[in-house]
Amino acid sequence: MRTERLTVVSNEPIGPYRLIRLRRSGLEAGTPGQFFMLEAPGRLLPRPFSLCLAPAGELGFLVDPIGAGTRAIAALAPGDSIRVTGPLGNGFDLSVARPLLVGGGIGIAPFPYLSERLGRPPALLGFRTAHHAEAAALVPNAEVVLDPTLVTDALPDDPGDVLACGPEPMLDALALRVPGAQLACEAPMACGYGACYGCVVPRNGSYLRLCIEGPVLLAGAA
Repeated sequence: MRTERLTVVSNEPIGPYRLIRLRRSGLEAGTPGQFFMLEAPGRLLPRPFSLCLAPAGELGFLVDPIGAGTRAIAALAPGDSIRVTGPLGNGFDLSVARPLLVGGGIGIAPFPYLSERLGRPPALLGFRTAHHAEAAALVPNAEVVLDPTLVTDALPDDPGDVLACGPEPMLDALALRVPGAQLACEAPMACGYGACYGCVVPRNGSYLRLCIEGPVLLAGAA
């Protein structure tokens, strides 16, 4: 883990989202599913983001501007700078034989990088609207389903090794349907390294800090 102030290379719309590309400097990309804490301009606390893209010399983040912090990050312009800390947490286990990426909404954010590392496996992605589904263009070999169809309803009978990220109800349904699935979970975070306990979630009679034990958990532990 290290902290650097990175320069914004570009900021482009992807449906309702923004794809922010930063000049990498000395930061490593880490393992898909790990996360970075990005400074939210004008706000006290940073925000956690999965790495979306990791081309040579850059780090790319997909931002859903739904709150004051994410809107401030989404408004960054080329040439602006932002403080970034990472990579943090535990990412996906890439030693899988038959990967299937399953995502919902902004939960697809880590999939472009993950897909690249896994050799572009099939992906099943769910979105609320066709406008949101424009983000599927970032993920190779993706099948898209729109509301009211659920991605869990579109799963094949034998889905193989599922690696998933998305809203909590989707992950809960996958945990029941696919024991052993790898689930990238989300929770509010203030620090990203275990000090604040803001991302504590109950699991099997105890509590886990998603920034330390996660954010990727096995379905049996989730």
